[in-house]
Amino acid sequence: MDAKLLSLLVCPVTKGPLRFNAETQELVSRSARLAYPVRDGIPVMLESEARVLTEVEIEEKR
Repeated sequence: MDAKLLSLLVCPVTKGPLRFNAETQELVSRSARLAYPVRDGIPVMLESEARVLTEVEIEEKR
């Protein structure tokens, strides 16, 4: 994920920062507890496409 692009993107739900998880190819919003998929290098920033983070995933990132 391009660092410049990542610095411009925010969570569409909370308008908070996103973190790129290269392992899962997702943009993670801890404040919204959602992970947005990145498909073919393109972030899919739709709440309906996002995956809800588990409690374990949220705690691991602290």
